[in-house]
Amino acid sequence: MPRWEQGAEERLREAALELFTEHGYDNVTVAQITERAGLTRRTFSRYFADKRDVLFAGSDRLPAALADAVTQADPELTPFEALLAALERVGDAVAARTAPHAAQRQAIVDGSPELQERGRTKFAAVADALDAALRQRGASATSAGLLANVGVALFRTAFDRWVAEPDAATCSARVREAADELTRALSPRGHASPSVQETRT
Repeated sequence: MPRWEQGAEERLREAALELFTEHGYDNVTVAQITERAGLTRRTFSRYFADKRDVLFAGSDRLPAALADAVTQADPELTPFEALLAALERVGDAVAARTAPHAAQRQAIVDGSPELQERGRTKFAAVADALDAALRQRGASATSAGLLANVGVALFRTAFDRWVAEPDAATCSARVREAADELTRALSPRGHASPSVQETRT
């Protein structure tokens, strides 16, 4: 690759995020992104399918990553415990990959109905993948579907909290926090429920 294209992917991503923030996602073209980055449309196409892909690049791997983490979890774990272990493991990996631009990206997505719909489509695929993985672990069809959707809700809640305060706690800690809140909310009044961490010790 020519010397002037070294770091091209990151240059394109940074240029796109700057422009999206300055002008709004809908008002930015690929031509403007490549001009800001000092690169060509051909170079852009090597890394991204379109301008939307700048924000969601790699997200197509999330369903398989979470499903694999569920199936590879300790066989002794219940389906819900295996789900939480997968969310923690993959959550930290996603956080590490997206850390430099997570808050900026989230603000851009929150401001665009088109991007929000893309996010919903992505998490629908995640739910389907988790459903299949939980069934593979022996969960019933109804339980797998329910837990898969719970898993998506926990993951999104945890990731959003991590994005808001990335230095306050890890993404996996935010997963446990969200799971504990859910457990407490479902507990009968007057009965303290053990935290997720306590159930594992």
